[in-house]
Amino acid sequence: MTLSSSETRVRKVPRKPRPAPGSRRLNPLRLLGSSIVWLFTAGNVLVLYWLVTAAFKTPVEIFTKPFALPYQWFHLGKPFRNFAYAWTNAGFGDAVLTTVVLVGLATVATVAVSAPCAYALTRLGVRGSGPLTNVVAIGMGVPFQTVIIPLFVVLSRIHLDNEYGLFVLYVALSIPFTVFLLTGFFRSLPDELEEAAALDGASPVRTFFSVMLPLARGGLITALTLNAIGLWNETLLAIVFLKDQAHFTLSRALFTFYGAASYQSEYGGLIAGVAIVVLPMLVLYLVLARRIISGLTLGAGK
Repeated sequence: MTLSSSETRVRKVPRKPRPAPGSRRLNPLRLLGSSIVWLFTAGNVLVLYWLVTAAFKTPVEIFTKPFALPYQWFHLGKPFRNFAYAWTNAGFGDAVLTTVVLVGLATVATVAVSAPCAYALTRLGVRGSGPLTNVVAIGMGVPFQTVIIPLFVVLSRIHLDNEYGLFVLYVALSIPFTVFLLTGFFRSLPDELEEAAALDGASPVRTFFSVMLPLARGGLITALTLNAIGLWNETLLAIVFLKDQAHFTLSRALFTFYGAASYQSEYGGLIAGVAIVVLPMLVLYLVLARRIISGLTLGAGK
């Protein structure tokens, strides 16, 4: 049995997919964008390096050798002298406890309120959910600095110009962003899960807590982390509403410590105080960076 010429012909290898536009040749826009990103990253790394090294230096070393490694305090056997000075004179002991409690409660309360709101706007077919979502998004664009004086007047009249009023403000100001963020996660979940839960006789409330909320765990962690970082570093509201030094937050205590440290030329202690405030949230972000980025991508891409 002989084979035809078409059958004996060697089969061609499938054609390789075409590369993405601009990937073969050098793209000027891509080169410019990459250069800007890397320059911005290098600048931030340089600032972080200066902050960490300056926290261990004497004032003379800070100004004469800004980018050199610290030497004097290590040579004297007191490498953490600046941190001890900042912790003692700035009252960071009470401030850490106040900040952890206030930020932790405000962050949990914000997510606890925002998650049901986002679920109702995206999954329950609420009439006018689209315009309502837009209204919530508009709330993110209103700077709270423009209403801080009316807020202070109102809260002062009801005797909430303290840490309790600050807690209420933290929650209220964080809800628009958190609702907007979580709507993307709930919208990305498959409808079949809700249908299966409804066939099993589950109510919308039970479906939310037993089915949808565990599936949106990545979004919840992202919302908790971003809110915690933002509230931890918040300063203006703390300056306006906190008067009792025993209930200062870290940023408020650092603001007060700035004047005393500058007057005494304790710049090493001042920079150490900045490091105490900044580094915990930086470490938290580095630990959860992959989860945060993946969570934001999922919420924005579905």
